[in-house]
Amino acid sequence: MSRYPHRPARSRIAAWATALGLLLGAVAATSHADAREPASDPDTLLPVELATVGVDAHSGLPIALLRDPESADVVPIVIGTDQARAILLAMQDVDVPRPMTHDLMVDLLRELDAELERVIVDGLEDGTYLGMLELRVPGEGAPRRIDARPSDALALAVRTGAPIAVAPEILEADVPFDFQPPGDDEIVTALGITVIEARDDLREALGLPDEPGVLVSRAEGAAAEAGLEQGALILEVNGRSPETPIDFLEAVGTTPDDEEAELRFWLDGETRTITLPTDVPVLPDDEDAIQA
Repeated sequence: MSRYPHRPARSRIAAWATALGLLLGAVAATSHADAREPASDPDTLLPVELATVGVDAHSGLPIALLRDPESADVVPIVIGTDQARAILLAMQDVDVPRPMTHDLMVDLLRELDAELERVIVDGLEDGTYLGMLELRVPGEGAPRRIDARPSDALALAVRTGAPIAVAPEILEADVPFDFQPPGDDEIVTALGITVIEARDDLREALGLPDEPGVLVSRAEGAAAEAGLEQGALILEVNGRSPETPIDFLEAVGTTPDDEEAELRFWLDGETRTITLPTDVPVLPDDEDAIQA
């Protein structure tokens, strides 16, 4: 059933096209004097992986954790409450009865054949993180950079698979935080693998072995190519047994420099061991996503 039962598909697409056309027109009309320049050289930005969202126990503010594959550190970015929920829903593959704001923006971009090339977090000024969208518009040689809150940019990235890049000074800022997961919805992504807690009901339903581990809800990139898939139970990462998703993230961070992470997992009655690069994974083309 259509999510818009009272509007024909053609008129809906026309409305989307008109809305995005107005948006892009407004961006084009913005003078260089008014548009924000990147706070950091875009060519110096470093790739990161969106690991999870939760709350900083010190401040009580929602935060997103970004995994830096070079340093093995996890960097917190303060985000909005609504955006944290939007990111969680996308990570959990939750279908909503009506499109949320970020879903609508993805639809608008798709209908106009515009591409979200990457999202960037390019600066930190007076305690406020700065972000931008790098948007490729048909017929234009260079991408447009649109000022955005990092929380909105991350919510779009998790829906489209767009790469995320961060200024080096943000990765080096060493901001203290005390991460708390969002209630019972703890979910983490690292190495292109999204994991959740292996609850008793899931263990029974999937016939999982009675061993510590975390449950794979999605596997992409090199992890999927190596045979890891939804329903697998990750038993060890670099010799450590993760009992929670955050344990999994921390275990990935113990991978020695210039080596691959070693994972042992159970799937369909068999136990296997694989190694994976710790780089931010390159995701395969997805017809439901806007790729760079």
